[in-house]
Amino acid sequence: MRNIWIITKREYARYFTSPAAYLVAFLYLLVLGIIFYANVAASAMNAFMRPYAPGVDIIINPITTLLVFITPALTMHLLAAEQRNGTLELLLTAPIRDWELIIGKWLGSFLFVTTLTLITLVYPITLNFLVKPGIDWGPVISGYLGLILMGAAFTALGTAISAMFNNQIAAFVASLAFFLLLWIIGFPAHGLGGSEIWQYLDFSNHFYDTLAVGIIDTRDIIYYLSVTAFGIFAGSIIVETRRWR
Repeated sequence: MRNIWIITKREYARYFTSPAAYLVAFLYLLVLGIIFYANVAASAMNAFMRPYAPGVDIIINPITTLLVFITPALTMHLLAAEQRNGTLELLLTAPIRDWELIIGKWLGSFLFVTTLTLITLVYPITLNFLVKPGIDWGPVISGYLGLILMGAAFTALGTAISAMFNNQIAAFVASLAFFLLLWIIGFPAHGLGGSEIWQYLDFSNHFYDTLAVGIIDTRDIIYYLSVTAFGIFAGSIIVETRRWR
């Protein structure tokens, strides 16, 4: 556990010294702020013609989409940069297990993504003061639980994919392509044989119909935790194969 904690602190602190991480965080919060302002302004302009109080979906739904794009940018360096710089070999000769290295890397990135996600709570809090009699906090709680679980799964998969490359751009492109596949895999399967399997693998299918609307289903929680565990396991196997090359 000590090794995991040391790696986690190192990776988490690295984000706060990386210009690229600051740029990603800035763009993430900027885009989300623009979307929030546009929705609130549109509802205010249409208040007399069509009374409408914006819900938390104007915040939570864009965050899910943005996570698909920002997480690869935040995980691409985790092991790809270590391999490019030749420091992975030093780590592998240290008294540290492969799974400790992967969990430490994953946990550092997961905590940073969670930090960004929790910062966005300022938007539902602001919205609560703008609408009367306030927003329904049930979807906020379940929605942010889903966002954190989704962030855990994405960062775990991103860590594993980063272990496959020594080029950060290649890791980013591969992670983004894989995340997009998981995001839409259930749509083409409608009407096809075995579509239930593809819909179960669909990330969005475990969020929009349940967690995003205030329904906490243990099946969705198990799904995201299983994907997270798979990502950590796959990353450990990939690093182990590199150790014995």
